[in-house]
Amino acid sequence: MIVGLTGGIASGKSTAVELFSKLDTPFVDADVVAREVVEPGTPALGSIVNRFGEQILTSEGHLNRAALREIIFSDTSHKHWLEQLLHPLIRESMLSQLEAFNAPYVLLVAPLLFENKLETLCAKTVTLDIPEHIQLERACNRDGSSEATIQSIITSQIPRKDRLEKADFILDNSRDEAYLATQVTALHHLLLLQAQL
Repeated sequence: MIVGLTGGIASGKSTAVELFSKLDTPFVDADVVAREVVEPGTPALGSIVNRFGEQILTSEGHLNRAALREIIFSDTSHKHWLEQLLHPLIRESMLSQLEAFNAPYVLLVAPLLFENKLETLCAKTVTLDIPEHIQLERACNRDGSSEATIQSIITSQIPRKDRLEKADFILDNSRDEAYLATQVTALHHLLLLQAQL
């Protein structure tokens, strides 16, 4: 059983994944997979270099994400081309990694679970939820970014109300880690039961 885990920026996805991992729950992280498909030597990175030139590589031959971001956000046709190239590769890699696990359920961790329609791969979905003012505060403290930058990221993500409506389960991360751990443990046992049905 695949269970999607999502939440806005600084909602505590990493902490929740850590707590699930302590309960022996395997997971696949969509952000990690997205980096893996463009590692040096991969066909996808070769295609990106062919289209945009060597300037989108770092001196070590890795993808320079900041340089690529500048290009694709200045021209929607470039963004569309890149999505057409990468999305199928990311989806295929995620699915093969998810299928490799032998467990009652496995987490698919994806910040843009609903935005990228990845919930279609999942039997259940879980959203980490915190009020926006806490989200802003945590993200600014964690990333050292300005409030305006964090606010623009929050705005670009699915609205909190929509994320809550779409989720099968909600984890409230507005308090401390112990509070979140209690909820994760309870949800873990519920998911184990559902996986047996």
